[in-house]
Amino acid sequence: MSTSNLLGPWGEALAAEYLRKKRYTIVASQFRCRFGEIDLIAKNRQYLVFVEVKLRKNSSFAQAREFVDLKKQARLRKTAMLYLSCHPTDLQPRFDVIEIYAPQGMETRKPELNHLEDAFT
Repeated sequence: MSTSNLLGPWGEALAAEYLRKKRYTIVASQFRCRFGEIDLIAKNRQYLVFVEVKLRKNSSFAQAREFVDLKKQARLRKTAMLYLSCHPTDLQPRFDVIEIYAPQGMETRKPELNHLEDAFT
């Protein structure tokens, strides 16, 4: 597997570890269905959170969150609805984006991580 193929899972692992430190429980990772994929699904006492992880070297072209456009949001909503139909919950659903900036890729010692709660509805 090439280094570029490892970046996505590396970024998702960083995001999952960050969420665990914030007292979230990871329910699923890389949930896939016919509508799309959700990188992480996590929960706390109040929310079931569908997380899109965006990893970039820097924000010189655009901030990572800008790559979660309306089309991507619609796919995430459909995928989340299918997940919820199979896994009912009393928790409030929420969509978050976690941006990770790693200038040296996986060699970055301290990647910058931004957690955008309730990034879209």
